[in-house]
Amino acid sequence: MLIYPEIDPVALQLGPIAVRWYGLMYLFGFAAAWFIARYRAEKSPRPWLNEDIDDLLFYTAIGVIVGGRFGYVFFYGFDHFLEDPLWLFRVWEGGMAFHGGLLGVLLAVLFYAKRSKRHYFDITDFGAAMVPLGFAAGRLGNFIGGELWGRPAPEGLPWAMVFPHVDEIPRHPSQLYQFALEGVALFALMFWFSHKSRPRMAATGLSLMAYGVFRSIAEFYRQPDAHLNFIAFDWLTMGQLLSAPMIIIGLGLLVWAYQRDRVVSPS
Repeated sequence: MLIYPEIDPVALQLGPIAVRWYGLMYLFGFAAAWFIARYRAEKSPRPWLNEDIDDLLFYTAIGVIVGGRFGYVFFYGFDHFLEDPLWLFRVWEGGMAFHGGLLGVLLAVLFYAKRSKRHYFDITDFGAAMVPLGFAAGRLGNFIGGELWGRPAPEGLPWAMVFPHVDEIPRHPSQLYQFALEGVALFALMFWFSHKSRPRMAATGLSLMAYGVFRSIAEFYRQPDAHLNFIAFDWLTMGQLLSAPMIIIGLGLLVWAYQRDRVVSPS
């Protein structure tokens, strides 16, 4: 049994300015996306200039932050929002949701596609290998912050961890499960898949489907949000409910991409 190491959420104090680990994880995520994008740009069939990548990351950063906040408020705290609408804007109190961030990014990419005159799915396919390291950084931020801990672990699980600020029960370190699945595994899958030329929409579809599957698996080990608990059947969580459309849409895009490719480019 392991004990969660109490980590100061402030990584660096510069006078009155506190640099928090969670903010650094966001910065690392965007930096990783920038480097992966630069690498991918050299191998892309349609040229991407450095300023194109910078613009894309700017749009997606806005989408992540705005969408993540709106998603958390409306998916996980709508009752609180109804009581206190200004809570939506008090981002310093915490609260970001991946699925809201995803919707924000998809909308931001739509604006970027119109501005750059690129095909929407060319952009999302290009970005499919860019984002998982950002997911990984975010989950490390959750672990450092001691939040989103796991469910009670079975007796004898060697990596079970006690989170003293929660209780004395050994739990799954689910933040690290999500780091491994949604971050490292998804990045490896998408980097490999994107290494070769694929039909348009294929990388986007696989990315959505794979994330939905990985997130749904991890949710079986993550403690549900206390104010929501299980949505249905004494096992379905909000995270799984929001991931289900990702799996369905992702699978549909993947099948459609290869069917369309066979029609457009018959053997």
